[in-house]
Amino acid sequence: MHGLGNDFIVIDAMEKEYFPTPDDARRLCNRRTGIGADGLMLVMPSKKADLRMRLLNSDGSTAEMCGNGIRCFAKFAYERGMVRSNPIKIETPAGIKLAELTVKCGRVTAIRVDMGEPLLDKKDIPMKGEGVCRLETIEALGREFTFSAVNTGVPHMAVFGEVTEDDILKYGPALERHPLFPAKVNVNFINVEPDGSISVRTWERGCGRTLACGTGSCAAAVCASMAGFTGRSVKVHLALGELLIEWAENGHIYMTGPAEEIFEGNIK
Repeated sequence: MHGLGNDFIVIDAMEKEYFPTPDDARRLCNRRTGIGADGLMLVMPSKKADLRMRLLNSDGSTAEMCGNGIRCFAKFAYERGMVRSNPIKIETPAGIKLAELTVKCGRVTAIRVDMGEPLLDKKDIPMKGEGVCRLETIEALGREFTFSAVNTGVPHMAVFGEVTEDDILKYGPALERHPLFPAKVNVNFINVEPDGSISVRTWERGCGRTLACGTGSCAAAVCASMAGFTGRSVKVHLALGELLIEWAENGHIYMTGPAEEIFEGNIK
């Protein structure tokens, strides 16, 4: 499945337990010798919610949360009859998330997810230092960038200013591993458009360059709003489409966007 090009192997683990290892994730997500994906996702039973989501990145590391992934998760589970409630309560390592579905003729056409409140304090990102990270400077490979940082389920950096695709591939890995971020960080390169929308390109922790990042789009919208570049409701342009991100007055972030199934098969 994919959410605006951010793709996942989604496995039904409701009745048959399956605990993939990091090596399993790396093998299956390999785009030349495996199925190929940014991550390996399991749909599992939950004692706290309707369902439980577990996600391994393509490098085998565990992801606490994934915005594009949770939309795929919700569509997969609903359309296969694993759950009939709407909205769906989904247990993740980043807490229970609520996914509200738009359904037409039994098919899920859009998903609106309550992503919770962003964590703004540096210690909660986690990031070295104190207070809120708003429009600070950071250096990587001899170049200085202006950025803000938040946690939207996972740590994110929002880098403002013009960059090329080559810049993303060069500086993304260096910023991901910058010593300011002890747990590493996702890196989102943001352009603020004249109409108040934003364009986002992401270097994702544990995956590398991805076509879209849901938690990153949420983080980019929050950081752009905090900086005064946009309002609290922001249209986010990604390579293959758009997300609507709302940072509501109650402090919660609401992400609305699509998810698509590509193909189905069996893993031996």
